[in-house]
Amino acid sequence: MLAALVLGLGVAWFLHTHERVEETIPLPPRGEAAYNPLYALRESLRAAGVPAESRRRLDGERVLGPRDTVLMIGDPGTASPGEVQRLLDWVEAGGHLLVRTPPWTRRVREARSWGLLERLGVHPLGAPGQCASLHIEGQPAHVEFCRGQRFELPGRTPELVWRAAVPAPRAGRGHDAANDAVDPQMQAIMERLEQQRRATDQSLVYARLVHGAGRVDVLADFDFLENASLREVPHQMLARQILAPNWGHGTMHLVYAARVPPLWWLLLTRGWMAWGPLLLALAAWLWMRTQRFGPLLPSPALARRALLEHVRASGEHLVRYGRAPLLHDAVRAAFYDRLRRRDPLAAALEGEAGIEAIAARTGLPPREVRQALQAPTPDDAAAFRQRVARLIQMRRRL
Repeated sequence: MLAALVLGLGVAWFLHTHERVEETIPLPPRGEAAYNPLYALRESLRAAGVPAESRRRLDGERVLGPRDTVLMIGDPGTASPGEVQRLLDWVEAGGHLLVRTPPWTRRVREARSWGLLERLGVHPLGAPGQCASLHIEGQPAHVEFCRGQRFELPGRTPELVWRAAVPAPRAGRGHDAANDAVDPQMQAIMERLEQQRRATDQSLVYARLVHGAGRVDVLADFDFLENASLREVPHQMLARQILAPNWGHGTMHLVYAARVPPLWWLLLTRGWMAWGPLLLALAAWLWMRTQRFGPLLPSPALARRALLEHVRASGEHLVRYGRAPLLHDAVRAAFYDRLRRRDPLAAALEGEAGIEAIAARTGLPPREVRQALQAPTPDDAAAFRQRVARLIQMRRRL
């Protein structure tokens, strides 16, 4: 009963302090919308009753209608000379072509006489572009073509133009606003120079050229036509204006460059469910195999079975506990074993006769031979070492 009461109080508290809300989370594009930046434009055109097709490249074998529209969102410099000539002939017959200037890079772009922009008389400025203001009544202010490369049309008079915004001159170091108020003559000179500079600036972000019976629109960029940007009303109205010449008379051919992200980016963003656990497993394995942090300890001694080390350790043990005469007897027995093999007669003699025979055989004085054959006292370590060394010397001389 008490548990049911606590559970009911908990549920009542939760319902009183929380409320159900709905949240919309935009999902990343899938299918064709993930790689076709003009997918939203094509679907919008079809919804408006305008035939529209998308393709990755301009097919030279496809026949274009006299009132069709071709929008090339990629770099026009990739077109071959034959494609350039076919496009210009088609535009001269009444087609509408929309192209952009190539993206700006620090590498100098080589001019080609057969290029599409070169045939149209378009000269890119080869410098980063500046934003152009877009004001539509009832809509917030916009800026366009911020990433595009501006261009010039020397010797040509376009039907429509859109000039880039000219930034106001920046004050130099040490500029003081009070000086402008004190010297109005200098202020007037600066204003006249600024007006002249604005009047002489010929950089464009958009131009519509008349080519035969058709039109060619040159833009600094097509970013306002891409899927995410086309949601904004100013971009929709701008798209409608640039597509106006052949609106409702033919098919819209949208030529796009497929934007497939690199493999490393796909693995990083979408393959983490595979490489994440593998990375954790690798880290755990390395943690198990690596040496732990701590004091530097010497390596443990390896187990050995050297016979001489055992013999030496046994001898040191006997000497430490006063059993040195046993070692002397062993060395003396080894000497007599060799003496019996080399000189049986000297080994058979006893007493002084044996000592004299051994001295004659080894070339040592009888006194040293006699002293070496006598067992030392257990507490005389010096006499033990001396007599054992002498026995080893005598054994080697046999």
